[in-house]
Amino acid sequence: MSDFSLSALPAVKPGSRFVFSGLQGAADALLLARYLEQHRATVPMLAVVCANAVDAQRLAEELRWFAPQARVKLLPDWETLPYDNFSPHQDLISERLATLHDLQNGACDILLVPASTALQRVAPPSFLAAYTFFFKKGEKLDEAALKAQFTLAGYEHVSAVMRPGEYSVRGGLIDLFPMGSPLPYRLDLFGDEIETIRSFDPDTQRSLYPVNEVRLLPGREFPMDEASRTAFRGRWREVFEGDPTRSPIYKDIGNGVPSAGIEYYLPLFFEETATLFDYLPGATHLAFVGDIEGAVRRFWADTTQRYNFMRHDRERPLLQPSALYLDEEAFFVAAKPHARLVLRAEPGDAPLSLPLPNVAVNRRAEDPLVNLESFLMRSNCRVMICAESAGRRETLAQMLTASGLHPEGVADFADLMSGDAKFVLGVAPLYQGFILGDERVALITETELYAQTVRRAGRRKQEQATAVDSMVRDLAELKIGDPVVHSEHGIGRYQGLVSIDMGNGEEEFLHLDYDKGSKLYVPVHQLHVISRYSGADPETAPLHSLGSGQWEKAKRKAAQQIRDTAAELLNLYARRALRQGFAFPLTPEDYATFAESFGFEETPDQAAAIAAVIADMTSGKPMDRLVCGDVGFGKTEVALRAAFVAVMGGKQVAILAPTTLLAEQHYQTLVDRFADWPVRIAEISRFKNKKEIDAAIEAINAGTIDIVIGTHKLLSPDVKFDRLGLVIIDEEHRFGVRQKEALKTLRAEVDVLTLTATPIPRTLGMALEGLRDFSVIATAPQKRLAIKTFLRREEDGVLREAILRELKRGGQVYFLHNEVETIENKRAKLEELIPEARVVVAHGQMHERELERVMRDFVAQRANILLCTTIIETGIDVPTANTILIHRADKFGLAQLHQLRGRVGRSHHQAYAYLLVHDVDGLTKQAQRRLEAIQQMEELGAGFYLAMHDLEIRGAGEVLGDKQSGEITEIGFQLYTDMLNQAVKSLKAGKEPDLMAPLAATTEINLGTPALLPQDYCGDVQERLSLYKRLANCESSETIDNIQEELIDRFGKLPPQAQSLIETHRLRIAAAPLGIRKIDTGANAVTLQFIPNPPVDAIKIIDLVQKNRQIKLAGQDRLRIENIPAEFAALTQTIRHAMRQLA
Repeated sequence: MSDFSLSALPAVKPGSRFVFSGLQGAADALLLARYLEQHRATVPMLAVVCANAVDAQRLAEELRWFAPQARVKLLPDWETLPYDNFSPHQDLISERLATLHDLQNGACDILLVPASTALQRVAPPSFLAAYTFFFKKGEKLDEAALKAQFTLAGYEHVSAVMRPGEYSVRGGLIDLFPMGSPLPYRLDLFGDEIETIRSFDPDTQRSLYPVNEVRLLPGREFPMDEASRTAFRGRWREVFEGDPTRSPIYKDIGNGVPSAGIEYYLPLFFEETATLFDYLPGATHLAFVGDIEGAVRRFWADTTQRYNFMRHDRERPLLQPSALYLDEEAFFVAAKPHARLVLRAEPGDAPLSLPLPNVAVNRRAEDPLVNLESFLMRSNCRVMICAESAGRRETLAQMLTASGLHPEGVADFADLMSGDAKFVLGVAPLYQGFILGDERVALITETELYAQTVRRAGRRKQEQATAVDSMVRDLAELKIGDPVVHSEHGIGRYQGLVSIDMGNGEEEFLHLDYDKGSKLYVPVHQLHVISRYSGADPETAPLHSLGSGQWEKAKRKAAQQIRDTAAELLNLYARRALRQGFAFPLTPEDYATFAESFGFEETPDQAAAIAAVIADMTSGKPMDRLVCGDVGFGKTEVALRAAFVAVMGGKQVAILAPTTLLAEQHYQTLVDRFADWPVRIAEISRFKNKKEIDAAIEAINAGTIDIVIGTHKLLSPDVKFDRLGLVIIDEEHRFGVRQKEALKTLRAEVDVLTLTATPIPRTLGMALEGLRDFSVIATAPQKRLAIKTFLRREEDGVLREAILRELKRGGQVYFLHNEVETIENKRAKLEELIPEARVVVAHGQMHERELERVMRDFVAQRANILLCTTIIETGIDVPTANTILIHRADKFGLAQLHQLRGRVGRSHHQAYAYLLVHDVDGLTKQAQRRLEAIQQMEELGAGFYLAMHDLEIRGAGEVLGDKQSGEITEIGFQLYTDMLNQAVKSLKAGKEPDLMAPLAATTEINLGTPALLPQDYCGDVQERLSLYKRLANCESSETIDNIQEELIDRFGKLPPQAQSLIETHRLRIAAAPLGIRKIDTGANAVTLQFIPNPPVDAIKIIDLVQKNRQIKLAGQDRLRIENIPAEFAALTQTIRHAMRQLA
């Protein structure tokens, strides 16, 4: 036996190697934490090399639990394959640069690095030192030198800063997103001095809080200044034979463009590259976890194989593997001078920890916890059960208590070690447990308790929410040639913004082309009459000819239809208003406590949906609300809050899910969130046996269960709720006709909340609120990385490359094969193609228990490829699965492809989707269009919403009925819903709607000065168009104030033309309710022209003329204000004063 233990570890001397064996489960993480703690005086840092990326990630989490004071850093892998021809994601480069900078500056105690990353040759430390800058408040800056500095650091100039490595200069404002920083910053200059530095939200572009200093790391892992690019090209000519100009990479670098995959030419940027060892302090101790020799050997063999396979492309010649990576010998030679700890699980002479005996739960046994009880009785250890999360802790506590075991609670590892309780329960991120023999402590994780592990909480980087304005309304991303609707002239095509001098200087207009070559120019302050056309294929949108009467006819036909629809809606509304519901009481303190346990920041849309649901429930009127939001946009949290209010109000809650998998996932989430509350939760689905289901139904009927989650089994006649108050339905459209009928009868008696991921636009929601209350969550909850989507022919090489890229970084893969009869053949093919993969199969025809086992295996990462049918389309959330391959993607519709692709990209890793087809060139035109659309919809932003618009239209058809879709095609979706809104409003007020009258009163305004956003103030055409449209949509002074603040915040002080634009809109809002058609400023007078029969009292007009000598009547429909001031602010004040007296 050895004379040391984990509580007294020997110091390893520089140059020597010491093997620590018998490290079971998470004991390796504890040993590393203890080693650093015990030898802090002589060990400045511990660099831990892991055999793979999964172990590096695992140890990072476990170390933060065992040693919360230590600064634990991870140097992530690029997550690409050697010689890949696309680049790592900016966020990964950002994290790597931040870690390398911390290493250089002694800001790291424990570094974790996968072996493949430790082999990489990297930029020398001198590069980081030379290209890192600091900006301080009060510092003097030269703008030209600053731009040169940004270019030098490899930052990209953009119009709006969204991602690390970008900057933007607008007048006295500089926006930059430093690499390695969680947020971008805005520098406000006064002359040449930095007056303030504020962080800002990249999504809303609004400022957050002030800071005194900003660190600017380089934008890439290599320099892109002139000298470095020249050196790159010189070295290229030395290394590669042949004509360099044949290579696009060589030409791109000459033009200052870093090609995709340029990282694999990194050595050409430097005289000499460095390795990780150059960044480590001299006395750093190294630790090797796992089979490092094997990992290095395999990596080197794979890299050499890829090199030999890809090296013959003359346009893309490859550097030798030895130029990019250390080989096995060089790596171990570089490691030799350091003290080296080798950590092994295999028991040596003196194991430092012991494996746990079998403590697994046996559900079939009369006493399921018999194994654990026997261990507790025999063992002289203090035992801790480690739960994955607070919710799991409560579930375990219930299960243990039911078997007569009563663990005490512990907060963390220090709490466990300082206490003396024999049996405790706490939350710990450990993957596997172990026994510390000499300290008599046993840690048991859920991996040991269950043959299947519960899902690991998604390790996602929760970031700021994005505020997506209604993209469709804002004309964001409108392209030349797109069809638009002018509410008075019909459908034309957008041809861009043009500047025309109308006598008072340049003005901007929207140029529209109509049928038969006619053109229309719309002033930018009148964009409220313009909407994007959607309702049919943009290429075949019906163009109208100006002045032909076609448009009037189409509008009249639609108007008749709309009036009937509106009347029908109001009838339904009235019937619902007569019903009485239950007013749920709400205790604000309890509710606030529950809301705080939501681990993420609510998005604005989510907060609005939650507020609406709670208002419905506490109002005493029966709730029937539909919450729409895309996959993963946070609908579940809305349902949880509603369930909390209902249970605290003494009622039972039923949650219906369309699939067993989704029911199971909801069950886990609920148990997690209600962990700290006295709430009993049950699940009724195929995953439970008959005995469990019967017991649950009995408890529901007796009223002892508070929340029950289930599939359609919940609708069976045996379930008779004792005090049902709320029904939550997930994806109602996926239930069958009989179940829908059963739901209808439920609706009559209790509050109903329905969740759906089928996108239904806000505008339609507003129009339909009589029929049903709508909440739309249109804001992505976290900045997920865009999913890289490829259309590929299905070939072995493509499959192997895509799957290995994911497995190499420790991830998992969905392989979607929607043909049950051939799925086993596909499994055999995959196992032959990728022998290192662990493939499991899931489809709807499997036995429930088998399906449950497969899914749990996949969630617990015991399998890394899930070969499945569309059974995965809804519900399951596996943050570690970030690649999906879809066999015969041409057979799926756009909505389904979008749903399926939404299964990946749920964490901070770059996600990939491969749309596989037999023959890319042989696709039908329609399939081609669909697959192109999904490829372009990578971002969860504007493009995504617009591409989904055809689905929204389909959604509209579903909600409104088929007869409406014809009218929608004729006049466009936006105008249709606006007219429907107006009809509902008029009928509610008891008036007959006049739908042929112009919807938006357009007041023509000429203030004698240009009213626009100048190009040198806001240079991006798309941005200007969007801002013009948002201003034109404003209906109150407050919304104009908000946009004015945003303009000043983002672009600086308003120039006179922008001030004039803002004032024009303020006057438009004031003029509309007075029926003023035109405000025209002449040399020394302003004319106000009214519509026929304006809504202004004639006495007020006479009174105004009598009291103001400079105001005169000029004909029967005009007022003239004479002797107007020359100064712009005074002029607008005069006009506003006159209008105020008429109001």
